[in-house]
Amino acid sequence: MAIDEVATDPRTQTVLANGLQVILQERHVAPVASFWIYYRVGSRNELPGATGISHWVEHMLFKGTEKFPRGEFDKAVSRAGGVFNGMTSQDWTTYFETFPSERIELALQVESDRMANSIFDVEETESERTVIISEREGSENNYFYLLNEEVQAAAFQVHSYHHPIIGWKSDLLTIERNDLYQHYQTFYAPNNAIAVAVGDFDTTEMLAKIEQYFGHLPSGPTVPRVRTREPEQQAERRVLLRGNELTSYLIMAFHAPEATHVDFFPLIVMDAVLSGAKGMGLFGGWGNNRSNRLYKALVDTQLTVDVSSSYRPTVDPDLFSFYATLAQDVDHQQVEEAIWSEIQKIQQEGVTAAELTKAIKQTKAQFAYSSESVTYQAYWLGFSEIIADTTWLEDWLDKLLAVTAEDVQRVAQAYFVRNGQTIGWYLPDEDAEGD
Repeated sequence: MAIDEVATDPRTQTVLANGLQVILQERHVAPVASFWIYYRVGSRNELPGATGISHWVEHMLFKGTEKFPRGEFDKAVSRAGGVFNGMTSQDWTTYFETFPSERIELALQVESDRMANSIFDVEETESERTVIISEREGSENNYFYLLNEEVQAAAFQVHSYHHPIIGWKSDLLTIERNDLYQHYQTFYAPNNAIAVAVGDFDTTEMLAKIEQYFGHLPSGPTVPRVRTREPEQQAERRVLLRGNELTSYLIMAFHAPEATHVDFFPLIVMDAVLSGAKGMGLFGGWGNNRSNRLYKALVDTQLTVDVSSSYRPTVDPDLFSFYATLAQDVDHQQVEEAIWSEIQKIQQEGVTAAELTKAIKQTKAQFAYSSESVTYQAYWLGFSEIIADTTWLEDWLDKLLAVTAEDVQRVAQAYFVRNGQTIGWYLPDEDAEGD
C-alpha cells in the first residue's frame, strides 16, 4: 500500500455525545478488520509516587470483567481466528484486536466492557505487582537499559518524560489497588479515548455498532492537563555507570521538538542521513545502515561494533539520541568525539543532494513497510490523532518531500550544542569478568 493511500483514503471521523472520538476507514482488500482503542494516558501523565501506574493499569485491564472473566476473551479470540494486544507508551495506552471481518464485533464488545467494568481484584493487583517488579528487575540486569534510563532521567529534570514507562521500583512497591482504580476511572473513559476501525466493513454499520456498544458509557471527569515544559538545558550533563559487564556503551542525547513542530521532519531526515531511515511507528522497520555516516565513521573504523541514532514523534519535546556499543579497548571520549565530528560536518557543510534524496526515499519506504496491513493502518490513524491529529498523517508525505538540505543543516545547528547534551558512559569495573 502506498503511503499517500494510508493518509488520504476516504474515512469518517466523528465524536459521540460522551466525548469518544471515532475514526473509521474502509479497506476492502481482504476480509479482515482491525479495531483499536487509544487512551490519552501514558507515563507523561504520571506524577512522582505513582510512576508506572499507566502500564500497571494496562495490565489490569487484561484481568477480566464479570462478562468476560479472566481468560475467556483469550479463548474467544482464538476461536474467532483473531489476534489482540495492548501496550503503554509515554503518550498513550492502546488495545487492539484484528479479526476476520465478520467477527470484529467481538472487539467492540470487549473494549466497551473493559472501558467501564474492569474489576481490579485485590489479589490480582498484588499478583501483578510481582509480575511488573520482576519485569523491571529483569531489565535492570542489562547495563545498556540502566544507562539509557539514567540518561533519560538526567536529560529531563522537570517534565514527566523523566520517568520510565514501567515506573520506578520504589513506586511499584507502594502503589495500591485504589490508586490504580482511581487512575482507571480518571483516564480510561470515552472522553479521553479514540476508537479506530480499519478494514472490511460498512462505515454506517460500524458507526452504529460503536454507538451501540460505547454510546451509553458515561463520560469521565475532566482529565488533568500536562502543563510542564522542560526548560532549556543550560549545562552539559554526564552520567557514569559502572558494572560487571565487559561491553562498554555510550549514549548521547539532545533535546528535540515534538511531532507538530516545523523542525520535526528535517530532524527525521537528519536521523536517516546519520544512521538510516526508520519506520517511526510502533511497527516500523530498520533499513540497512552500512552506507550511512555513523556506520562509516565508527563501525568501519572499528571504534564501535554498533552505532545508531533515534528520534521519534511525541506529544511534547523529547530527545534525539545516539547509541554506541564500543569495540574492545576503545576509549569513550574517542567515540564521543567521532560522533560529534559527524554532527559538525552537517552543521558546517550540510548534506549532499544524493544523501538527501536517499534519506527521504528510504524514510518513505520505511513508512510504507510500517503501514501495510489494516492493523498497522489503524495504529497509525490512532497514533497520529494522539500526537497531533490525522491532518499530520495526511500531510506526512508532503512535509517529508519538502525538506531541503538547508533545513537539515539549520536544525543540526539549532539543536546540537554541547551545553545541551546529556552524555552517558557505561564502563566495566576494573575487576569485571566475562561469563
